[in-house]
This record gives sequence, C-alpha cells and structure tokens, in this order.
Amino acid sequence: MSRPPKPFVQEIDAAPDPSEAPPVPDNLPEGRAIQGLAALSQPGSSSLTRLAIWAFGALFTFTLSVAAWDFVTGLMARSPVLGWIAVTLVMLALFAAVVLALREWAAFLRLRRLDSLRLRAEAARTGADLRQARHVVSALDGLYAGRADTAWGRARLAERREEVMDADALLSLAERELLATLDAEARAVIESAARQVAMVTALVPLALADVAVAGMANLRMIRRIAEIYGGRSGSLGSLRLLRRVFASLLAAGALALTDDMIGSVAGGGMLSKLSRRFGEGVVNGALTARVGVAAIELCRPMPFEALERPAVSSLISRALTGVFGKDTTG
Repeated sequence: MSRPPKPFVQEIDAAPDPSEAPPVPDNLPEGRAIQGLAALSQPGSSSLTRLAIWAFGALFTFTLSVAAWDFVTGLMARSPVLGWIAVTLVMLALFAAVVLALREWAAFLRLRRLDSLRLRAEAARTGADLRQARHVVSALDGLYAGRADTAWGRARLAERREEVMDADALLSLAERELLATLDAEARAVIESAARQVAMVTALVPLALADVAVAGMANLRMIRRIAEIYGGRSGSLGSLRLLRRVFASLLAAGALALTDDMIGSVAGGGMLSKLSRRFGEGVVNGALTARVGVAAIELCRPMPFEALERPAVSSLISRALTGVFGKDTTG
C-alpha cells in the first residue's frame, strides 16, 4: 500500500522570511556624473552675466573682423595675388559660417514644430475637437512622409482615419500607427547610452572622466532621439535641448534616486554585493535612462496617451542585463 503524499506545509514553512532579507545600504550612490552634468548644463539666470557674455562675444567678433580686414588689406598692398587668395579664403569662411547658422536655425524651427504639434494634439484631445485633430494627424503624416520606418503605419492610418469620427480615437490611432516604431527606436538608443555610461563609470577610475563620458553620451542620446522624432537638432539645438531636459527634470525633482529606482536598481541587497564604483555606474546608467525618457517627452510630437510611457526600471534592466552580472537587474 503506497504512502500518502507529504503535505505542502513543510515547503511553505521552509520559505525564506522577507524580514531576513539584507537591507538596502544607507550610503547609496548618488549618480554624481549625471548630477554634475545637470549642474553644468543649467545656464546662469543673472541678466548681468548674459550681458557680459554678449559684450565679450561682440568684442571678440569685432576684434577678429578688424584683424582680418587689416590682414587682407595689408597683404593686398604687398602682393595682389596673395591678397586675392586671402579674400577668397575669407569669403569661403563667411559662406561656411552663414550655412552653419542657417542649419542651426532650421534645427530650431524643426524642434519648435514638434513642440507646436504636441501642444495642438493636447488641445484637440482636451477640447474633443475633431477638426483640429484631423489637422494634427495630417501634419504628423506630412512630418514622417518619405520615411521607410513609418511607411507601414502611414498606410494603415490612411486606410482607417476617415472612418474615425472622434477626436480622441483619431489621435490615439495616429499615435499607435505612427509613433510605436519610433518609440521602440528611442528606447533602444536610451538603453545603449545607459549601458555605456554605467560601464565607463564602473571601469574608468579617472577623475571627471565619468562626467565627460556622461556628457557626451547624454548629448548624443538626446540628439539621436530628436532625429528619430523628426527634430534633427544641430549642435546648438542639441545643447539647448539638453538644458531643457535637465531643467524639466530638476523642476520636477526627478533627477535623484527615488524609491522606485532604489527598488529596481538596488533592491535585494544588490549594492551590498558590488563595490561603490560599480554601484555608482548602475545609478548613473539609471539616471541616464531617466534623462532619455524626459527627452522623449520633449521631442515626441504627441504626449503618451494610447501607448505606454517608457519606464526607467524596465529600460535600465534591459540595458544592464549581463553587464554587471545576474544580480544587477534585480
């Protein structure tokens, strides 16, 4: 006669007690590289400082112009051939400066266009204005016309947009069809930047090296995110966008370790198993992911409604999987 199976009470009693889990250490890393980058990216609010910068810039430009004029005229008096060569080089330099200025201005206009679309989409959804919603959808379709990564979504949107007679439903349809692929590309860019910042912070012991790498990685990430959503910001536009991102995070008090980030990054006593440097790398990567999410919200032509907003915890978990070992992702 077979013996009856053992009750499951023993297995339940043998389960680990949550109270015995190792506590999260008090001296958590603070992500000094990203915090320092945020401080450096914020412009001074003093009007006197801005006036001084403008005055020194104008003085430098005026001095350079006078020096170039004296150089060209003096060279022309000594040798007409060399003088005309100098004139040609100066004209080429001026032409290149004008082209660069026009490119930067066009980049500012593209970023302003994204801001305008986002505001119009919010107004159309709030006011349930179907006519304005159709204008926003048409503008979005024109913004991404000719892009291969949105061709399938634009085709599906063209088939169904006339059937939708509700502003909220039309905007949600456009968001799902046009922005889902772009959101996936932006998430991949954020994960790559977070992984790079975390690894360099953890492995490079040089002072200020983590700040420099974090600055370049975040600037490159923000510029790439703007390109994905149609901004294609220039150098000055990228710096301005970087300042806007950090200003938004600092205003919201989001550029710091919070309970959700501690639970996802430092939970389970993970930081007690890693060195301080590795923990700092993990936190810098997490803060980089938070900067990327803020950049998406600023560059995205529509706010997150139909699609889910990227979560920092999931982004950093995928970015750091296998980088610091199995326990890094919790």
